[in-house]
Amino acid sequence: MLTTGLMSWLFNNEVLMQHLQADWLAGLALITLVIFVETGVVVMPFLPGDSIVFALGAFLGISHLSVGLPFVALAAAAIAGDALNFTVGRTVLGKVILRRQWISAKHLAQTDAFFQRYGGVAIFLGRFVPIVRTVVPFVAGMTDTTWRRFLLFNVSGGITWIAVFLLAGFWLGHIEWIRTHLMWLSLAIVVISVLPIAVHALRRGVSVKS
Repeated sequence: MLTTGLMSWLFNNEVLMQHLQADWLAGLALITLVIFVETGVVVMPFLPGDSIVFALGAFLGISHLSVGLPFVALAAAAIAGDALNFTVGRTVLGKVILRRQWISAKHLAQTDAFFQRYGGVAIFLGRFVPIVRTVVPFVAGMTDTTWRRFLLFNVSGGITWIAVFLLAGFWLGHIEWIRTHLMWLSLAIVVISVLPIAVHALRRGVSVKS
């Protein structure tokens, strides 16, 4: 029952908005936790970071609330989550996760290809691609990427990602059409986010067959 309620809270923006209206600070705390878990726990790539940050921004705009505290909280959670994921990738625990196949082989292969193509910049770009943003810091931790280089892309990527989706929701949330179609718009955001890696994977598959 609790799990079902939490899933509807996360994946149904109408339910999310209702909870934010009832107690937006409690809602912010839970969203912050979700962002940390999505970016920090490599086996949780399915959490809907993009859409809930956008929905929160829309709520803040409609309610005429400041984005200051939410921005700081979410950016800090995104940065801390990636740092945890990177650290796990560098440890024995990372090898255990791979050996026990707790990560989808397909997701791991796609993310590894993404990282091989873009290098350290993949840590920044991966923020905008669901699943990849969860797996790429873990993959980076298993390479010779230094902490200094990782932090550069982690901090800049975390701040940019949260700013883009939070402010987009904040500035566009007052538009009636967007409020009415928020669920479908959030779905479109996810599709657009996944599109680049899907195209890359398709091209790579065609190239291998050729």
